[in-house]
Order: sequence, then C-alpha cells, then structure tokens
Amino acid sequence: MNILGKRYLYFAISLLVIVPGLILIALYGLPLSIDFTGGSLLEITFKGGEPDHAAIVAIYEEIGIADAQVQNTSLGTVVIRSSFLDETARVQVQEKLQNAFGEISIERFDSVGPTIGEQVTQRAGLAVAVAAFTVVIYITFTFRGLEHAFRYGVIAVIAMIHDVAVVMSVTAIGGRFWGWSVDALFLTALLTVIGFSVQDKIVVFDRIRENSNVYRKLPFETLANHSIVQTLQRSINTQLMTVEFMLLALALFGGFTLREFAIILLIGLFSGTYSSIFIAAPILVVWENREWKSWFRRKEAAI
Repeated sequence: MNILGKRYLYFAISLLVIVPGLILIALYGLPLSIDFTGGSLLEITFKGGEPDHAAIVAIYEEIGIADAQVQNTSLGTVVIRSSFLDETARVQVQEKLQNAFGEISIERFDSVGPTIGEQVTQRAGLAVAVAAFTVVIYITFTFRGLEHAFRYGVIAVIAMIHDVAVVMSVTAIGGRFWGWSVDALFLTALLTVIGFSVQDKIVVFDRIRENSNVYRKLPFETLANHSIVQTLQRSINTQLMTVEFMLLALALFGGFTLREFAIILLIGLFSGTYSSIFIAAPILVVWENREWKSWFRRKEAAI
C-alpha cells in the first residue's frame, strides 16, 4: 500500500476542507459566543407558541439593545443572544416579552462581562500556544536519538495546526449556516483534539524511529510508508471503536446542548487520525527529500 506516493492528493483534500472555512472567517470572523465576547444569553419557552423573531428583536431594540440574535432549539425553546444585560435590563426584557406574547418560562440566563470575555480569549490562546511549545520540546527530547529530532516536533505542531484549522473551518461553516458558536465547550473540544492529535503523531513517529534501527538501508520514504501501514489498523480501530462511534451516538441522541460539542469532537478527532497518516508523515518525507526545491522547476519545465 503506497500511501506516501499520493501525498499531494491528501494535501489537496485538506485544503478543500480548510480554505472555505478560512474564507468565511476572513469575511465574517469566528462566531464567538458570550464566553469570549461578553454578553447575555436568555433561553425562553413561550407557552402560547413561538413568536416571530423580528418581534423579539424589536423588544430588545426598545430598551437600547440593537444586536439581539434569536435562534430556535430542538427542545422548543428560543435562545436570544445579545450584548451584556444587567439585572434591570433583564427584568425589562422579561416583562416586555410577557406582555407581548403571554406567559413565558425562563429556562436559562447567562451573562459574561466584556472584561471576563477578553480574559477568556487571551487564556484560550495562551493554552493552545503552551500546548504547541510543549509538544515540540517533548517530541524533540523523546526522539533525540534520531537525526533531525527537532524536525519531528515541528511537524507534529504543523499537523496539530492542520487539525485546529479543520475544526475552526467546520465551526465557521456551522456558525454561518446552523448558528454554531465558539464557547467554553468548544475550547474544551479543541484542547481535546490537540491532545489526541499529538498522541496519534507520536505513535506513527515512534514506529518510524523503531524501523529506522531495523531497516537502515531502506530509502526514508519507503521506511516511512512501511511504518504508516504498520500503524494503520491500530489508528483506525482505536478511533472508530473507542471514540468515534460514541461521539456519533452523542451527536445524534445527546440533545441540543451537547450536539455541537460532539460534532466538533467527532470531526476534530477524525482529522487527528487523518493527519497522523496522511499529513504528518508525508510532510516528514517532503522535508527529508527537500521537495520544495523541485516544485518551481516542474512548473518551469511545463512552461
């Protein structure tokens, strides 16, 4: 099975997933929740039937809140996100909604101040940066017996960035078309994806290290391909049997509040397995062969 022979096809597949989401992020930004931006979330059940969303937004505008966003849930409730509401504003909104639409039931009310939201954003970025730095140091130390040990750590981080980009891209698409948002659960899912991603890379790299001592005379690409094939069954079976099926069940039957979290984890962990086999090791071969030196030569020859 010549997996590495089609490495540029796998790179292209990843780009097809990542680029559309990055374009959406560039145009509209990430769909950040109140956990990061600060603001308020009000989840309501309308006893007399669901009102028109525009009417709800108009009530918010009456008290000076011009950025209210209304979303239905699968539980029959309505979620309203807006800028920060203090206690007085919340009471006003509740009274106006009740006067306009009849009896209502407040299922949930969450508020996060803008300062706290900014701190959460900074700490989230710091957590990802620390994780990346730790990965480079750990893998470089673990593979210190190999030539170019630092290379393995850098490529693990590149593959990790690939997985983060996939998650961000899917979230941006979900935010644009299905109302997803980046909240604290998203950060939990993202850090979990990073952990699983690094674990898979280490398994593949470790097999390359073991085979480097056994098959000394093999070309590096052949050795790396043989190592991937050896770990292929383990990577696929471990993810499918222990994680992916469970997350799929959670996404289908876990309810509205956990569905987005489960889907992000499902896609992120699949991306982690994919990148371990089809991205990390191929990049290692590209680096080992210094193939970028021939990219432009091929174009010139074609011209």
